[in-house]
Amino acid sequence: MRRNTIFSLIAGSVVGIGFLIFGGYALVEPLQVGAVTDTTTVSLTVTEEISLTAPAAISMSPDITMSVSTSTGGGAWNVKTNSQAGYTLSLHADQTNALHDSSTGEAFTDCATTTPGAWNTACEDPNNYIFGFSAYGPDVPDGTWGTGNDCTSGFPNNDLNYRGFDGTTDIQIASANSETGTSGTDSTMCVAATQGSNVYAPDGSYSTTITGTATAQ
Repeated sequence: MRRNTIFSLIAGSVVGIGFLIFGGYALVEPLQVGAVTDTTTVSLTVTEEISLTAPAAISMSPDITMSVSTSTGGGAWNVKTNSQAGYTLSLHADQTNALHDSSTGEAFTDCATTTPGAWNTACEDPNNYIFGFSAYGPDVPDGTWGTGNDCTSGFPNNDLNYRGFDGTTDIQIASANSETGTSGTDSTMCVAATQGSNVYAPDGSYSTTITGTATAQ
C-alpha cells in the first residue's frame, strides 16, 4: 500500500514537472515562432533638370563718336540646376567679327587673343576698332577672367580680362561641381568696344546675337 502511494506521488510529480516544462514551452514557443521579419524598398527618382535665362538686350553705352572712343555693356546669364555634378556655361556669337552692321557689312574686329588679358594689352589696337568680352560671377574663374565685378562704366574694366568671340564656337565662361540654389547663379557677361587713336569706326547700327548654352555635368 505504501509502495503504491509512493509510486503515485512520484508519478504525479513527474507529470506535474512535465506539465510545467512542456506546458510552459507551449506558452512561450508561439511567440518565438511568430517573430518573423521581411523587408520592402522605398524608391524615388529626382529628375535632373537645368534652365538658362539670358540677360535682357544689352545697349552699349556711351555711343562711340569722333571724340568718344570706348563703350561697354553687360548682363547676367542665370543658370538653375539640380544636377549634383553641377554645370558648365558657354557663349558664342553669330559670326566672326561679331559686332557688325548688317546693312553695310562693316564690323568691329574681334579681339585677337584667345587667352583673356587686360584690354589695353590684349585687345586695343590704335589702327583698328575692336570688340571683345569678359565675365565675372561666383562660378566664373578669376584666374581666367580677372577679379573685376563691374562692366558698365563706359571703359573696359582694368581688373577684368578680355578676349574676342570665336564666331559660333562655344567659349566656356563658368562652371560648378554641384547643384545651384533655387535662385540660380548669375554669370555676368561684359562687352566692350573701342576705336583706335588713328582710326574712326564707320557710323552705323552695330549688333550681334550671343547664344548661351548651359549643360548639366
